[in-house]
Amino acid sequence: MNAGPGRIEINEVGPRDGLQIEPAFVATDDKVALVDALSDCGFARIEVTSFTSARAIPALADAEAVMQRIRRRPGVVYTCLVPNLRGMERAFDGGADELNLVMSVSETHNRANLRMTREQSTAQLLAMLERAQQAGVPCNVSLSTTFGCPFEGDIAPAEVERLAHRFAQAGAAGITLCDTTGMAYPTQVAELCASLAASLPATAPLTLHLHNTRGMALANALAGWQTGIRRFDAAVGGLGGCPYAPGASGNVNSEELVHMFACMGVDTGVSLAPLLEVVATLPRVVARELPNQLLAAGPRLRTHPEPAWLAGHFGQGETERPQPLSP
Repeated sequence: MNAGPGRIEINEVGPRDGLQIEPAFVATDDKVALVDALSDCGFARIEVTSFTSARAIPALADAEAVMQRIRRRPGVVYTCLVPNLRGMERAFDGGADELNLVMSVSETHNRANLRMTREQSTAQLLAMLERAQQAGVPCNVSLSTTFGCPFEGDIAPAEVERLAHRFAQAGAAGITLCDTTGMAYPTQVAELCASLAASLPATAPLTLHLHNTRGMALANALAGWQTGIRRFDAAVGGLGGCPYAPGASGNVNSEELVHMFACMGVDTGVSLAPLLEVVATLPRVVARELPNQLLAAGPRLRTHPEPAWLAGHFGQGETERPQPLSP
């Protein structure tokens, strides 16, 4: 299906998925300021943190403090990733609007990432969905390595569909298809998204979570959008990666996704100018350089002053001018 312009939702995952693997600990004050600045940009959702063991992910050991201190903008859904029932209870206390649960479609990656078999993870997630329904808090389920596993290679679409349907039937408020290692390619994304969108209930909309490991994240986002996907994860500045996925680099850049859709006339609800201001602060926040093509070049229609020699040469019969430097 070739979807026309409309409205999409972007879930900003940089504060969680991005900062969790940064080698330098980001101060709580900086995390709160980052979330607050992103809130002002117009994102539909912001994944603030993860209520996991501080020993497992020391970068997010201040989850409670961050959730307590952020300024909540009306209309923005503040989500948290939770790995187990204990983390879920902490997230309830922290006032999360929505929870994100995760497991891998790949058996090997699930064992490496979560220290459990897929069967064990499935049982745990079903119990968590039941507990969340009792608490009245919606839960999204993210399926990692949907489009490929660095240990096993290709993943059978039937396995993705089986797990997606199982969690949707158990009450998941959404299903996220995660390209954890950046192995996805556009026709693959389009085929799986079209198949699942046609079979999943409307109560469990699909989200695409893409990584730019091999430079195809924007192409994959476009492929998903053309099949009707209207929810995307993205990380400011392209932060992120998976510690248990060899070679995986950051998420699709939020600013590049916003810019691409804006050029196409698709409303993201996100204002690009303040978002680029946030991007410019990131090197200080994460204490490392973050090369960014869009920040350097500016939006597509950014204009520049004309060369000084033009005014003195044209309109006065002058025919010679400096030779062009590029085609």
